[in-house]
Amino acid sequence: MTGYYDIILGLIPLAMAGITATLFVAGFELTTAIPMASVVTVGLIGHAMFVRAPVDPVPSDASTQQTAQSDPLQTAD
Repeated sequence: MTGYYDIILGLIPLAMAGITATLFVAGFELTTAIPMASVVTVGLIGHAMFVRAPVDPVPSDASTQQTAQSDPLQTAD
C-alpha cells in the first residue's frame, strides 16, 4: 500500500524535473527555473518532516503500560 511518505518521495524528483522543464519552456532561464523548482521540493520535504512528522506508534496494549509503571525507579547513590 502506498503511504504518504512514498508519495512524497515520488513527488520530489517529479516536481523538480517537471517544474524546471515547464518554466524553461515558458521562457525562464535554466539558472532561474531550477531554484524556483527547488523551492517547491523543499516545501514538500518540509511538509513531510514538520507538518506530518513521522512519529513512533503509541502502544495500546494495557499490559505494556502497566509493566512500565510498576518498575521501581533506580536512584543514584
